[in-house]
Amino acid sequence: MKLFQSCYDLAIRWAKHRHAGKYLAGLSFAESMFFPIPPDVMLAPMSLSQPHRAWRYAALTTLASVLGGIGGYALGYFAFDAWLEPLILSAGYQEKLETTIQWFEAYGIWVVFLAGFSPIPYKIFTISAGILSMAFAPFLIASAIGRGARFFLVAGLMRWGGAAMETKLREYIEYLGWATVGIAVIAYLLLH
Repeated sequence: MKLFQSCYDLAIRWAKHRHAGKYLAGLSFAESMFFPIPPDVMLAPMSLSQPHRAWRYAALTTLASVLGGIGGYALGYFAFDAWLEPLILSAGYQEKLETTIQWFEAYGIWVVFLAGFSPIPYKIFTISAGILSMAFAPFLIASAIGRGARFFLVAGLMRWGGAAMETKLREYIEYLGWATVGIAVIAYLLLH
């Protein structure tokens, strides 16, 4: 059963769509505030399918993500008491919010940079920065550097790999896909 290969082919086809840049920007913006899927899943195939536009896509993703981060900051700053706190409490995420706040207190601005670069959900930290009324300029700078470093790295690797990487990736996508599912299941079982 070739599940991941057909998904991969579909992603490459979508990456060449004339509105793909707009979709990438929308995904990047939304992911920084509430959406669970990271923009890398769209940035990578777009950069791979059109390597001459990789830097443009990375810049677009960074800009939209930082703007979404500003939106997340505003949500935390202005809407925590009215909207977010009841949602967090009803979903049982109070402990995770407290952990995030402790990280802010311990590491300050570095936690925003780390969340921007790593696979840690960036949205948690954008909203938390607003809740804690973090100084806006350092938040913005750390977000831009962290997100930019991540997205330019992804785009650069795809551009560097080019057509040869696309061929190899397509060849091994089933193994990579099922290995990822296996790791996710094992992680879930270990954590729960």
